[in-house]
Amino acid sequence: MKKRFFLTIYICLFIAALIGCSKSADLNYSDKQSDSLEKGNLTVIGFSQLGAESDWRSANTESMKETFTEENGYKLIFEDGQQKQANQIMAIRKFIQQDVDYIVLAPVTETGWDTVLKEAKDAGIPVIIIDRMVDVDDESLFTCYVGSDFELEGKKACEWLKSYCEKTFVNPSMLHIVNLQGNIGSSAQIGRTTGLRKYAYENHWDLLEEVPADFTQTKGREEMRKLLKKYDNINVVYCENDNEALGAIEALEEAGKMIGPNIRYGEVMVISFDGINEEARQCVRENKISCIAECNPLHGPRVQTIIEMLELGKTPMKHSNVSEGIYVHDLIVDKIRVDSIEYPVTILK
Repeated sequence: MKKRFFLTIYICLFIAALIGCSKSADLNYSDKQSDSLEKGNLTVIGFSQLGAESDWRSANTESMKETFTEENGYKLIFEDGQQKQANQIMAIRKFIQQDVDYIVLAPVTETGWDTVLKEAKDAGIPVIIIDRMVDVDDESLFTCYVGSDFELEGKKACEWLKSYCEKTFVNPSMLHIVNLQGNIGSSAQIGRTTGLRKYAYENHWDLLEEVPADFTQTKGREEMRKLLKKYDNINVVYCENDNEALGAIEALEEAGKMIGPNIRYGEVMVISFDGINEEARQCVRENKISCIAECNPLHGPRVQTIIEMLELGKTPMKHSNVSEGIYVHDLIVDKIRVDSIEYPVTILK
């Protein structure tokens, strides 16, 4: 009787243990299945942004965040590189470990990406480059690029300057220009600097000096102060983004300089790029910034279109440039022509 009693208890305990193990296994399986379903339902995007140095950059980041939401079927993993390439390389390797579906990279500089992009390619993860370009030996290391033609932006600004001087009877030899450059080695800096150098050489403009101002208002103000102490004949300040232009205007006003497009009457003309900063746009309305060459930051929808094409097995264009305009205070110059293409000029109201 005792034997039967203990045998019954033993069998009950054994069955209970089996049921418990089964439930535990089901729970673990359910958790894993849930994780798998979550990833399966959402397209995972790893986005390495270079930093937050300007209003343009903030708008670019916001465009990506607004586009790649769970409501739209995406999970966005965002990493801020804080202006350091090492941080961005680390982020890309993290994305590879996380097995994301796509990597989007806004590179802080053009060179130094070959190794990490090869790692992404070997992992079978498409890489989309936005805003600034990468300089790699093998272009198959990235799927495509979407962004601006920065040299064309520089040419547009310079063509406007050339046309404005012709319309207002300013001799090219009267131009004494300083360039507040962006982050050295970035696509925007390289393109906009190249555009200015070409026009300065071809039109015999006096390009006094080029100094890095890192695309920031603080650095733009600091460098402009130094340049004003060094040169007393500056009459054109070519700023490679709006934040630098705002800093330059602060320094010019501190020094008691007249700011405006009337070079013949002693004013200092400020030229800028981007057009996203409302304070800079107001400066155009007030004639403190004479011309802004637009740089469109809203890349989120464009990247989404590329990803949708890839999901359907289609091949997007390798290089895709956005269309951009010129913003001015008045229409003394109503259109410009660069490389045989005509571009309209728009008054900011």
